[in-house]
Amino acid sequence: MRNILFIIFSICVAGCQPSLDLSPDGWKASSTFYRNAADAEAAVTGAYSVLHEVYKNEHILTPNVICADDGIPFLTGAADRVAIWKYEQVSTNSYSGQIWSSAYRGIQFSNIILARVPVIPMDENLKKQYLGEAHYLRALHYFNLVRFYGGVPLVTNEITTLAGVEMPKAGIDEVYGLIEADLKAAETALPRSYASSANIGRATMGAAKGLLAKVYLARAGNVAGSPYWSQAAAKAKEVIDLGIYDLWEDYADVFAIKNRGGKESLFEVVFLTDIQGNSFTTGYAPRGAPIVPNNGYGIFRVSKSLFEAYTPNDKRTAVTFLTSYVHPVTQQTVQLSVDNPDPALAVSFWKLADPTVKVGVNGGTSWPYMRYSEILLIYAEALSEANGGPGTEAYDAINEVRNRAGLDDLSGLNAATFKDAILEERRLEFCFEGQRWFDLVRTGRLAAAVKAENSFSRNATVQAHQVWFPIPQREIDANSALDQIKGY
Repeated sequence: MRNILFIIFSICVAGCQPSLDLSPDGWKASSTFYRNAADAEAAVTGAYSVLHEVYKNEHILTPNVICADDGIPFLTGAADRVAIWKYEQVSTNSYSGQIWSSAYRGIQFSNIILARVPVIPMDENLKKQYLGEAHYLRALHYFNLVRFYGGVPLVTNEITTLAGVEMPKAGIDEVYGLIEADLKAAETALPRSYASSANIGRATMGAAKGLLAKVYLARAGNVAGSPYWSQAAAKAKEVIDLGIYDLWEDYADVFAIKNRGGKESLFEVVFLTDIQGNSFTTGYAPRGAPIVPNNGYGIFRVSKSLFEAYTPNDKRTAVTFLTSYVHPVTQQTVQLSVDNPDPALAVSFWKLADPTVKVGVNGGTSWPYMRYSEILLIYAEALSEANGGPGTEAYDAINEVRNRAGLDDLSGLNAATFKDAILEERRLEFCFEGQRWFDLVRTGRLAAAVKAENSFSRNATVQAHQVWFPIPQREIDANSALDQIKGY
């Protein structure tokens, strides 16, 4: 991991076979690997590669944007994207398959490290760190799985043979139990920070504590009086008390490539402009717009309800959206709209765009997995829920985020209206960051939000089982012990 983009590497990915049946392709044979510190380092590097795959593509982003109320796919685009937007998803939908397979590839990488690295003769502190990183990454993948599918097979050992890969789903609490154990192991093993900027993108103690706070928030769900509220608040406070994170004064600075690994970042997935990048620029520019390489793809558009949720004085609006551009040939200004059905004239998500990209879908903006502003909002929400309403500390936390956006302080709210304010602030602060659908599900608000966002004749009704994605049919076919979620 000798350079700033240590997570840009050869991606050892499997093909389309069932995930639980595979060791990562390209992984060196155990007879010739796992012998020294360099092998351990390469193993950890490989484990991060899966995150690059997940967040470069649409695996987490698209469901959180269009299955909620923030974005709308163009009806002339991919059929699977339109299907999940309309809540007509089936078990052969590609999104469900991608989420599942990528997560289990990442879990296999972590399990290999946890099994093989402990016996390597090497510096013990470095070994401890590598094992902490593996625990963190495994927890992250299982956290995605449990929020998309509920109970899933719990694989904690390296898979080296097809024997024994048929396994049933573990219960949701059991999956969360492993996630919590992994993150507790990670927070004691990982450093507060790394001495060299060459290690930007690696998990730290703060990343583990922050993700654990988020896990407790998810476990609290929509249950008044849940003990997880106080645990989420306490863990978020531990991150705050580390004293190493802060908000950028300007919201645009959060996403600037020059600030990767900066003071607001707890954990991010790093990309390299024009070499090993992402699709956040060309992919989400207005369709055919000649302002990006290959012109814009226009994968999906911004919903009217999201766009109009920003007040005129919210400084995040100009950073988050592309609302017009100057045509490079005609020099005329092209105005974009949330109402016009033309994909070439749609307001676009823009805060993760890389204006310097010159080669196709190869933008270099990091994927912001967790930011300090989220810690503040977790703390505010969990503290209010734990105490039956907001106090000074809860208000201070949410107002710190609002003030950066140019908004006035909140005050005088009860528990219910404060909760509403938190959810709205999360929507505005984190749109296009893979958060919204998870938030609506955990708070029991998904069905109402989808019903309210009916632009372009969506006409979707969320049934009870659709707070989960269907388990991919290929996994059901390959694993006789695995049963489908009822309703699919």
